[in-house]
Amino acid sequence: MQSSTTLSPLYRGRFAPSPTGPLHFGSLVAAVGSYLDAKHHGGEWLIRIEDIDTPRTIPGAADAILHALEALGMEWQGSVVYQSQRTAIYQDALHRLQQLGFVYPCTCTRKEIADSSIAGISGPIYPGTCRHKSTAKDKTHALRIKASEMFIQFQDSVMGSYQQQLARDIGDFVIRRADGIYAYQLAVVVDDAVQGITHVVRGADLLDSTPRQIFLQQLLGYPSPHYLHLPVVTNAAGEKLSKQTNAAAIDLSSALPQLVAAVRFLGQEPPNEILDGDIAAFWSWAIPNWNISSIPR
Repeated sequence: MQSSTTLSPLYRGRFAPSPTGPLHFGSLVAAVGSYLDAKHHGGEWLIRIEDIDTPRTIPGAADAILHALEALGMEWQGSVVYQSQRTAIYQDALHRLQQLGFVYPCTCTRKEIADSSIAGISGPIYPGTCRHKSTAKDKTHALRIKASEMFIQFQDSVMGSYQQQLARDIGDFVIRRADGIYAYQLAVVVDDAVQGITHVVRGADLLDSTPRQIFLQQLLGYPSPHYLHLPVVTNAAGEKLSKQTNAAAIDLSSALPQLVAAVRFLGQEPPNEILDGDIAAFWSWAIPNWNISSIPR
């Protein structure tokens, strides 16, 4: 639902779920953390549906997520943005990067990369096989960005100082896939800039993506938001809760206990009697009492 509260122009946050399934407890924690941080600072909270990866999108999942957020009493500002409707602005950003000379085509298969690379922070480090090759324009190819050898460093509000040397730790990374779909790293950078996002609160599974995004922000002349990465919810096997790990959907018939569980997971200490109230009372307590210094690392 849209809110008409008085807002601070100094804080503009967002929750950006992928509609690959219903809202589960892991995504609820990310939603609650981003919502509380925005509201605690008198800021705006926006919703962006990250459905750029159309083969993974589940019909009806986006509407189900929005319905769940409304049932949980979470109010957002403005219209919901859908990445699948924004390919023109991604193309513009790609064209700018191409003009800067940082983009090149890559015809390597996953197997070829796996066979000729070493393991990095987030998968195989691309060895630069196609960086200096001439690729026929009619041959199916991905587009990669030339990674910097400089250190990219930022201060995370929970995790502290974090840095990478992209060329060594990640390698040249894909910004448009061989099937023509724009990669998450480019889409999220463009969307955050166009929407004027000042603060990004999300799961720590995306911590190692942040230097890549800061690098793209620097190339495109975008400001970098403040970052806060939350602990990730895992199952009994230590796997991140997701559709792939069969995470159960939030039970909206017991919404309040799940909201309380989410803030407790984030290190907050709601009084026991909060469960005797309603969702409005929960938010009335949670927003002013949000304390990022209590979030576990």
